[in-house]
Amino acid sequence: MISGFGVVPADERPDPDVAYWEHDAEDYYREHGAFLGDDRLVWCPEGLDEAAAALLGELSGRRVVEIGCGGAQGSRWAARQGALAVGIDLAAGMLRVAERLGAADFALIQCDATALPFADRTFDVAFSAMGALPFVPSLGEVHREVARVLRVGGSWVFSTDHPFAWVFPDSPDPQSLTVRRSYFDRRAYIERSEDGRLSYTQCHATLADHVTALTGAGFVIERLIEPEWSKSGGAADGEWGAWSRQRGRLVPSTLIVAARLAPQGTTPTGGVSRRP
Repeated sequence: MISGFGVVPADERPDPDVAYWEHDAEDYYREHGAFLGDDRLVWCPEGLDEAAAALLGELSGRRVVEIGCGGAQGSRWAARQGALAVGIDLAAGMLRVAERLGAADFALIQCDATALPFADRTFDVAFSAMGALPFVPSLGEVHREVARVLRVGGSWVFSTDHPFAWVFPDSPDPQSLTVRRSYFDRRAYIERSEDGRLSYTQCHATLADHVTALTGAGFVIERLIEPEWSKSGGAADGEWGAWSRQRGRLVPSTLIVAARLAPQGTTPTGGVSRRP
């Protein structure tokens, strides 16, 4: 494997023959499944879940799509709240996990988040819990597609890596919190096979990039949330990759955005809050 930071062409996607999410989906579930649950919508490793945060509002009878659903825990949770739910993911490996966990009450579709196979104004709510957005080079393409399939006034709620976390080494140890990379260095972290095929990407965007992409797609930002690590929850053993309870006491690792699709011709604006 070859890894490092670089620029990923906007239209390049991981090769299914070597992609991490294809071949390591079951390993990912074995490692994190106890924390994620099978029908729990958890927004982030810090432990904030939808049952407590209530960011999506009433879901009964509403058409809902989960973008980058992975094992579809969020879609499963939404369906059990009475939603007409659909989970989409690019990785067949993750969708196999979702099917094994049970998908009788909602639909699963393999597709790219930048090319959703739905008619305009199909859904009332779209959400993504650390799915798709951290791994796609073009934020704007995803937001524009979500805007296209949402009805006017529909909700778009997603969590992603906090932009600030990228300046530090990829370590849960709070002693490593020394700035090593420029906040403005937008190169992605990339893994390729020895023959050059893309297997994994994780992309960086500044807070301004996120706001510009969202408002440019026609969304009003209603809330920005920087969750603190839950005292009683959070990932198993207080760590998840570079996230940790100790580090989380000092700096945020996750950004959660709640937005609403504005009527055409209005100027997207919104308020900001630090906590749910």
